[in-house]
Amino acid sequence: MDIVQSVLCGKVNKNLVAQLNRLGGRAVGLCGMDGELFQAECLNEKYGLVGRIMEVNPDPVINALSTGYIPVVSTVAQGMDADTAYNINADTVAGEIAARLQAEKLIFLTDTDGIYEDYQDKNSLMSVISIEKINDMIASGAIEGGMIPKVQGCIKGIESGVHRTHILNGTIPHPLILEIFTDKGIGTMVHK
Repeated sequence: MDIVQSVLCGKVNKNLVAQLNRLGGRAVGLCGMDGELFQAECLNEKYGLVGRIMEVNPDPVINALSTGYIPVVSTVAQGMDADTAYNINADTVAGEIAARLQAEKLIFLTDTDGIYEDYQDKNSLMSVISIEKINDMIASGAIEGGMIPKVQGCIKGIESGVHRTHILNGTIPHPLILEIFTDKGIGTMVHK
């Protein structure tokens, strides 16, 4: 029997778990500090309590999934110094969890259609892109800002055994169905 497993990461609205449960899901909220899911150190003092993940213990997520729950993970990590909590970028966390779980797919839902060859040209959406091309585009400045953690999460996942990674526009109706179950797709898929 196939089991669809989902892990949601990000800035957790306190009502998200309740909403998922009301819609028929079985969701449970996890914090990156629960069961030492994430341990981090300070990324750079100029950013304050923003951290870089140093260790991941996927057991809390695995336990939730194995009992039929959808884990909704807030991206706060326990400091390696044990007394500090650090905020971690949600895209980074998603890539780390997918890598540790050897997930089949890693899907980033965002407010853009995917990766554009030229962001100013909406006809230049790339349906498929390689890690090498992503690195070239980051170096040239064609990929910048908030897209960088997403593509780095895709790269982390692919290099760790995730089979497919996607960046999709989550503001349009049914983006997962359109990307995964249609021949053309709607977003960008990253591959080696």
